[in-house]
Amino acid sequence: MWFNVRKFIVLYRLPIAVALLALGVYMTGWVKNGAYSSWIFFLIGILMLVAHFMLGPITLIQRYVESGDVDGAKSLLGRVKYPKLLYKPIRSAYYMLKSQFSTLNEDYDAAESDIRQSLEAGTEKNMEGTAYLQLGSIAFKKGDKKNAYSHIRKAVELGLPDKETEATAYLQLVGICADRRDYRGAKHYFRKAKACKAKGKMIVDQIKELDKQMSRIPG
Repeated sequence: MWFNVRKFIVLYRLPIAVALLALGVYMTGWVKNGAYSSWIFFLIGILMLVAHFMLGPITLIQRYVESGDVDGAKSLLGRVKYPKLLYKPIRSAYYMLKSQFSTLNEDYDAAESDIRQSLEAGTEKNMEGTAYLQLGSIAFKKGDKKNAYSHIRKAVELGLPDKETEATAYLQLVGICADRRDYRGAKHYFRKAKACKAKGKMIVDQIKELDKQMSRIPG
């Protein structure tokens, strides 16, 4: 119930703001002593107008993402007509979300562009590593292993949000090093991946499989 009310207010902030400002003008000009109370309509209207352009509907998107409603989240992103006007942290989140959807659609050029715009907007410190990890993953999918290696290394240097993500990054570096026949580097990053002690089944299985292979390679 509360979410639906909040959603209505967020999605229709612009017309509501215009209506409130018009009401303020009407009260000031046509209602006796209306100027004494019309200020509240002007204040709320201006705040809603600012929120429309500086916050957009981004604050609603988490609910859609958590429920797996990708189309709903995309629809909300599409309502942002002037992303450059968004408040910087909100703008960063906007471009990061766009990049994730572009990646899902295998539009890697658009995804890379979106992540770079997210970084330019000033990604929060705890998300900067994740942004570079995404850049590295995209570069890898595009076959650009040189930049993939560079971006993923920078991601682990900046820090990643949890041990699962960190282990995933190190395993990607293992694969790139092995492909280059840099076996010493592969073993180095494999040890770091194991040290993360990740609990996810996929990562645990991958580490077990690689453990057998690492014992057979030189370096």
